[in-house]
Amino acid sequence: MQKGPAGWSKASPALIEAFSATLAEMAGAERRQMFGFPAAFVNGNLFTGLFQDRWFVRLPDDALAELTARGGTPFEPMPGRAMKGYLAMPAEILADADERRRWLDRAFVHVAGLPPKPRR
Repeated sequence: MQKGPAGWSKASPALIEAFSATLAEMAGAERRQMFGFPAAFVNGNLFTGLFQDRWFVRLPDDALAELTARGGTPFEPMPGRAMKGYLAMPAEILADADERRRWLDRAFVHVAGLPPKPRR
């Protein structure tokens, strides 16, 4: 497994391609880098991204509970420092493009409803 500049493992080319293909279909999603990995924002707020071999989403509480029951795990860019409201999607969901897109749509709608983040 290749290591990135921070010593983190790089995302696989297949995961990056799936991310790019899915986000290309999402009007209003703004692509940027976060932690050196591809990420997507709406109104300045992060709604999804890649980190090493994981793909995370930001969801409301009810959807977080549902995704946890499906195998979603806390998103922790640093061990023990979970980002509140974010979960990494399990491999079963990542392998199914339609299911993955449903979770991304839920994340997008949730985050689009948040107050816009002011530009710096």
